[in-house]
Amino acid sequence: MKKIEAIIKPFKVDEMKEELSKIGINGMTLSEVKGFGRQKGHKEVYRGAEYQVDFIPKVKLEIIIDDEMSGKAVETIKTVANTGKIGDGKIFVLPVETAVRIRTGESGGSAI
Repeated sequence: MKKIEAIIKPFKVDEMKEELSKIGINGMTLSEVKGFGRQKGHKEVYRGAEYQVDFIPKVKLEIIIDDEMSGKAVETIKTVANTGKIGDGKIFVLPVETAVRIRTGESGGSAI
């Protein structure tokens, strides 16, 4: 099993959910997060005063899937999240040792 974590722009969430559903991914976790990368934030003007916004609002998408689906999921996330502009995000793929469904006690692939 693999855990895919993707940091994406918030306005891409609905499209991402739809496209991942099309390839058979039915469960995911979303968290509202803030962060910065190479862009180091940006400047905004509010009521004539300029100020620095260091942490940009993003969404963290987490998916646990079988190994054979991970490549397809990464490609889908990469395609949907890409705007061609700085701050599109990152994708991380990590190994998952086991998963357990709390309600039924199922473990392994059947728990996801």
